This record gives sequence, structure tokens and C-alpha cells, in this order.
Amino acid sequence: MDTFELETELSEILADIINSEELINELTAAVHPDYRLSAKNLIRYLILRSTDLRKYQGTLSDLGLSSLRTAEGYVFSNLFNVVRNLSLIRGNPFTLEPAVEIIGYTRSINLLRAHTSTLFQTSDGDPRTRIMVTLPAEAADDPSIIHELARHGMDIARINLSHGTQDDWGAMVEHIRDFERHTEMKIPIYMDLSGPKLRTSTIVYHDDFGKVKNSLPVQIGDRIFLRKASSSIQLLKTERVIPVDLDSVVDDAHIDDLVLFDDGMVKARIIDRQADQLELEVLECYKPKIGSHKGINLPGTRLNMPSLTDKDITDLPFVCRHADLMGYSFVRNAADVRFLHDQLERHNADRLGVVYKIENQEAFDNLPDILIAGMERSRVGVMVARGDLAVEIGFERISEVQNEILWLCEAAHIPVIWATQVLDNLAKTGIPTRAEISDAALSAQAECVMLNKGPNITAAVQLLRNILARMEGHATKRKSELRALNVARMSLERLR
Repeated sequence: MDTFELETELSEILADIINSEELINELTAAVHPDYRLSAKNLIRYLILRSTDLRKYQGTLSDLGLSSLRTAEGYVFSNLFNVVRNLSLIRGNPFTLEPAVEIIGYTRSINLLRAHTSTLFQTSDGDPRTRIMVTLPAEAADDPSIIHELARHGMDIARINLSHGTQDDWGAMVEHIRDFERHTEMKIPIYMDLSGPKLRTSTIVYHDDFGKVKNSLPVQIGDRIFLRKASSSIQLLKTERVIPVDLDSVVDDAHIDDLVLFDDGMVKARIIDRQADQLELEVLECYKPKIGSHKGINLPGTRLNMPSLTDKDITDLPFVCRHADLMGYSFVRNAADVRFLHDQLERHNADRLGVVYKIENQEAFDNLPDILIAGMERSRVGVMVARGDLAVEIGFERISEVQNEILWLCEAAHIPVIWATQVLDNLAKTGIPTRAEISDAALSAQAECVMLNKGPNITAAVQLLRNILARMEGHATKRKSELRALNVARMSLERLR
């Protein structure tokens, strides 16, 4: 590509951003003042990434100019300088002086660090990746578990509200606060709301010998039924039925939709539907049975269900009193975000940090909208919930999608928590795999990494701290090819 064509095409993208400034101001009017520049930069990034930029990179690099590969945090400044330098290289005067408040590279880094410090309640400018650890149930009775984790590198304590009671959670909180009083170390408390549980109910199956089993044997080609647990249909002993507690799973699914059980171990397709049940054909089996209380995923199905369950709303006052930040499970769109904001306002929880967990295709597709709505409050983060997300979108896409989430959040200067199975084998068995060591090294791209519980969790915390310290000395983010992003195109279509 010659320099004339290059300058012309990049100037058109720059003009599109400048001409969109009035719309950008309208779309960010409700954003918290601390995040307004970041929200504007995010929308500019959507415009930039709606174009396939790969064809420009070779020529830009040959000319010694920025190839736009690290433009996430300072889109306008980066593109503006590239177009200006191209004009000067071609011997033309450059007189464009747009009335746009510019975020440069240094300011973009400072904004991300400031927002990270605000969310995680740490000292300003601390660039290191934080470590969040899920507390085991035993931590309610044994404060030494918390003390040991904190001394070996735990920065944030996670309490999973899907397990235990308010008494258990309250005991963990008191142990953490007691540790803080005695050490003057700050350990922010993160509480994860349970969210709606898409799980099989209790299965009752009579095998060929008349024994009652709480799992259903399956193989490829089998026909099984997914039925509302509330259904009044009489269950016959010979029927191959899987009950499900959430009626919307049956109500909202369609013929040919896929249904995945137990983290994708069993894959089925809907071949018929009735008011109270779905008939499925089993397509793939990596386990010989479907058990009771196992996860269900319906990739591509829009479920009409609340993002906050009755349990979540009951737990929310406790969270608002004791947590420093909370995880919002099953958020899908901006309406879900604003519904949570209304609930938090009722409890005067203005300072509670909120982490939006991206767990399904719908949440990923709507991520820019979720971020803009989330930035209406002052403490915002995103968790890449790679387990559920991988099942929803397909394991072959998870690396691609997690990178796109990182880019979009960097454009919004929003901290990211990298979650699910980080050093999982080490935490459970005491021996790390080579693959999870590489995964842990990649997690340094995020602002926080979450470890799950296990008998060897302290060793996992120590190793992760060492890996992160080594990686932070090399790089913070990676350069990437810049094909057009579908999520950017879809978001712009909704916003414009």
C-alpha cells in the first residue's frame, strides 16, 4: 500500500471519530465524571476496530510509525499522530486541530492504574497484578487459613455466596478484619452473588435391575427429556427424564438449539418441544451419565430470566454491609446493570465496587454497553469467567474472546480479573501442569488473577506471585493483529 492511499484511508477513520464526537458526548453524558474520558475512548475504539486494520500494519512499520497495535487506551491520540506523521512524510502541511480532549499513552496508563486502585482499594499507581483467592468453607472456623494466604501473597479474599450461610460468611469477614487490625494490611473482600443456577434437579432413574439412581446413563443417539421440575406430568419408571428447576430453560428454548450438560461433557440437540418438556437427541458424550445438580448451558438461547434471583436480593444487604466489591453473575446487558444499580441505591451502597462477570455469549456481545452503563458508578471491574464462557462459546474460541474482552476493557481503562482454573491442578494435587504455568504467565495481562480453593492453595499463591513478578518485568500487554471485531460492529449499530 502506498503512502497516499494509507493516509487517505486512515484519515477517513479519524474523520469518522471526529464527526461522531457529538454522539459520543451524548452516549457518555450519564457516565461518572471519573470515567467519562474512558467511556469516550471506548466508543472511539469501537469505531477504530470496526475496520480491518491488518493491511496497514506492514507499511506503517516500514515507515517507523505506530502500527496501531497498542492503541486501545489512547485511540484518538494514536491515530491522530499516525495521520499527522504520514502527512508530514509526504511533504504536506498538517493543520487539523480538532476540539477533542486527547488521552495520550501515559495518561491512559495512569487512568487504568487509578481505576484499578479505586476498585481494589490499593495505593495509587501500583502496577502489579493482584491475586484473589476463593476462601474455603473451613476459613469460617479457622482464621489461620486467611492469615497464611495473606502472608503468602493473597491481595483480595473472595467469598462465594453460592455456598454456606450468612453466619459462615460473617465469620470469614471478622477473621479478615481482625487480621487487618493486627497487621495493618488491607485485604479487600470480594463477594460473588450466586446468580440464577442453570442446573439439573434431582434425577430419579430406575435401572434394569430396579435400583434407583440419581443419574441418567447416556450415549450418542439416545433420546432424553428435559422437563420442568414443577411439571405435573406423571413420571414413569421407564422414562429417561432430566428435571430442571428453572422453567425458562424449557420455555425459551427452540428446536435445534443445543443443550450442554456438566461443563459440556454431554452435548444434545432439541428435536421436539412441548409446554412442559423438551425432547433431546444426544450428539456427544465425554461422560457416560448426566448427574443430579449438574450445570446446564444453552449457547445461543436467550433465556428470559432475572439476573438477580430472590436469593441474591436477600443476600444483597449483607454484601452491602460487609463487602468491598461484589461479583455480578449472569449479567447480560445494560438493563441488567441498571437494575443492579437501582438495588444498590436502595441500600446506600455508593462505594461498593461492582465486577461484571462475562459468562455467556449474550454478555460478551453486549460488553461495550455493559461497560458504559457500569461506568455510571465510580468503581467498576470485569471478570472473564472462562469456565462458563468456554462452554457457551466453544473451547476453540475462548482464547480469542478473552483477548477481545481484555482489549475492550483496556480501551475503557477498566481492570480485568482473569478467572477459572488458574493453577488448578497445583491447588488440588500439589503438582502444576506445564500448560497451567503458561496460562498463569499469560494472566499477567490482567489486573487481577483469581485462584480457586484447594488443599495446596498456599503453594499456588506463592508460585503465581513469583510468575507474575517475572512477567511484569517483561511486558504489560501484547501486540496483536487488528482484524475488524464483530463485537465492535454490533455495538456501534446499537449505539448509532
